[in-house]
Amino acid sequence: MAEEMVVVFRPYPLVVGQKIRIEGGGRAGDWLVIGVNERTVTLRCPVSLREFEWSRFCYLVEEREGQWPRRDG
Repeated sequence: MAEEMVVVFRPYPLVVGQKIRIEGGGRAGDWLVIGVNERTVTLRCPVSLREFEWSRFCYLVEEREGQWPRRDG
């Protein structure tokens, strides 16, 4: 059987208190992680203070230092 290129995604082990940035999609923006369990993650927008609970979806792409929350869109 021939080998193929495969893209592998690993769920990121989020923890309460982390500051994250989602780039792209309907959840794009800066968020504070305020709750995590095996099935869901709860995030708070640092600007509007609105909170959302979603099924876990975050995958690590990169980590970097920078301004948070970002105000330049």
